[in-house]
Amino acid sequence: MIKHHVLHSPSKLMFTVYTKIFPQVNKELSYWQTRAAAIPDDELRTQALASITSKRFHCQGGSVFALLAEEKWESAVRFVVAYQTISDYLDNLCDRSTSMDSAGFRMLHTSMRDALTLTDYSTNYYSLIQYKDDNGYLQELVQTCREVIASLDNLAVFQDNLLWLEGLYEDLQVHKHVVPNEREIRLKRWSDIKNDYSLQWYEFSAATGSTLGIYSLVCYALAGRINDEMTGAITNGYFPYIQGLHILLDYYIDQHEDVTEKDLNFCSYYANQRIMLDRFEYFVNQALKQTTVLPDASFHKMVVKGLIGLYLGDEKVKELENGSMVKKRMLKASGGASLFFYLNTKLYYMYKKIRNSGLYQNR
Repeated sequence: MIKHHVLHSPSKLMFTVYTKIFPQVNKELSYWQTRAAAIPDDELRTQALASITSKRFHCQGGSVFALLAEEKWESAVRFVVAYQTISDYLDNLCDRSTSMDSAGFRMLHTSMRDALTLTDYSTNYYSLIQYKDDNGYLQELVQTCREVIASLDNLAVFQDNLLWLEGLYEDLQVHKHVVPNEREIRLKRWSDIKNDYSLQWYEFSAATGSTLGIYSLVCYALAGRINDEMTGAITNGYFPYIQGLHILLDYYIDQHEDVTEKDLNFCSYYANQRIMLDRFEYFVNQALKQTTVLPDASFHKMVVKGLIGLYLGDEKVKELENGSMVKKRMLKASGGASLFFYLNTKLYYMYKKIRNSGLYQNR
């Protein structure tokens, strides 16, 4: 069982993450990597394997929420890894799709809704795209999530909020992957209908692209701690500001990559870097403010500061224009724990680089 005091100390949190959570994440991902390698269709196999290889840190980051699940932390990791793997796999598949058909993208993403429900569901997620045979890979990912969801006695308390967050995520994935000249039009129109916040359309869109609120709700439910009041607090606490900060940082470090791949990047819509950085700081301040009304406020504050440290510690920041200045201002704006997580991230990447270089191998 994960001790509750772990949620209140950055050093104890990271020790538990490295010694318990990450090894379990690696175990789960190893299984899904083996399953992905057995996919018969070349394109589906390529994208499934690529999503696990290049986006492993998404599963690692999301699985930090397993700390909230207490003695059910292994079930929490199982859910987060499966759900995040669906998300990353479908994102890769839609990014590289040649059809850019919204109906096909919608059908694929019904899998993410099915993963959160116990009702009958369709397994024909590929019916509207050209690729078909995944040897049951996506269906098994969905079923794995449903098995964890089925173990919850309190699903009815928070399922509407789960599906609301998923619905926004699903809409985003459909709109942002259609033909390039329709993306901005569709996203602006969607924001006009759904955006009740003081956010630009691209900031609102970014906030819908995170699954952190879903993970927080499920992990609290696994611990048996969820109720109506907590459900509302967590949903409103994570959306839009914590989730928005999460995805804006993700897009920030991927700017060069997205230009190369001709993928949509929400950071490109800021008029200039000064405005972008001012808005980043606004998101940081609002996100930290939201944590004060959440249960285990210190944990959620560490999530916010951990996001900043994690993303700004990425090697890709060095390649960005004014990356050093952005890093300094963001770390200063968010406070000391962000620096702790930033340094931790840098050490982690350094360790990986040394390990991959073969210096630790016996000669």
